[in-house]
Amino acid sequence: MKKGILLAVVLILLSSLFVACGKKENNNTAAENNAGAGDKAPMKKVALVLPEKIGVNAFFVQMDEGFKKAGKEFNVETKTIESTDPAAFEQNLRSTVAENYDLIITATFQAEDALKKVAAENPEKPFAIIDTVVDLPNVRSVVFREYEASYLLGAAAGLATKSNKVGMVVAIDAPLLKKYTEGFKEGLKYTNPKAEMLVNYVGGFTDPAKAKELALLQFSKGADFIAGASAVGDLGVFEAAKEKGFFTSGQDIDNTGVDPEHVVLAQLKGTDTVAYETVKSFSEGNFAYGAVDYGLKEDGVGLTYVTRDSQTPLNPFIGQATVDKVKAIKDDIVSGKLVVKNPLNP
Repeated sequence: MKKGILLAVVLILLSSLFVACGKKENNNTAAENNAGAGDKAPMKKVALVLPEKIGVNAFFVQMDEGFKKAGKEFNVETKTIESTDPAAFEQNLRSTVAENYDLIITATFQAEDALKKVAAENPEKPFAIIDTVVDLPNVRSVVFREYEASYLLGAAAGLATKSNKVGMVVAIDAPLLKKYTEGFKEGLKYTNPKAEMLVNYVGGFTDPAKAKELALLQFSKGADFIAGASAVGDLGVFEAAKEKGFFTSGQDIDNTGVDPEHVVLAQLKGTDTVAYETVKSFSEGNFAYGAVDYGLKEDGVGLTYVTRDSQTPLNPFIGQATVDKVKAIKDDIVSGKLVVKNPLNP
């Protein structure tokens, strides 16, 4: 009897010892796991600070889409901040610095002055700007070779026009927009040396009424194709085209679906692509300062039906024969056989 009791006590003690050892092992594992979790790098934070409200400007809408897509795919915390005026924009830049965002992205020449100040005051903070160049050691500048896509647009217009008069309604008379006007002019000359180009400037980026007035003026002078290059003002060009029956093109995104009978082409700019690539390179540790540009070769710019398919059927005014000829021109530009000069370089 005493032996039985003694054996039971020993078994109980051994059982307690095993449980204790087991608990100790589990606690150590949890501690190790917690330590491992603590060693993980925190999620990076990237801000996109825009110099105006996104509104209906496809340039910013598309950029924001690419920015957010990259955030989801590369596990980056993203925040888009819209500005109401230049003073608010500079303050928004400063706020993102104060909130310690790891990378701050902005865009367009509207942002240049404020970024130059804020980036210079914060030399250790990484910045990026899309669609213009800010020459500072902590800024990555991403620009486009729009003149290559404009060349294709002008080439298509030269082949399609029946009146030998084509036009372009442009936002403002600024050096940056020569990448549109001069590229178009050279492409037009390449395919149709007899064609005349008409150019008028709206005086801003958000005035459809004025853009419509200028498009009607060009139509009255015989233009049967009038390209829109006036941002939100393009909506006025589209209106005029529908009223008078001429043909037109939009900018940045494929907006041929707005009015397939009259909006027959779109000059494309991959603001979504470059915003996406900027976030991707930063998240992967490949982010570099200095200027980088995107053209036809990098799929940063393009033309509907030529470099990218469209859900809108090709309008007979353009026609497949014209598309095929312009595709051949595109291939020559990409290969280097045909060089389209940057009008901003002397």
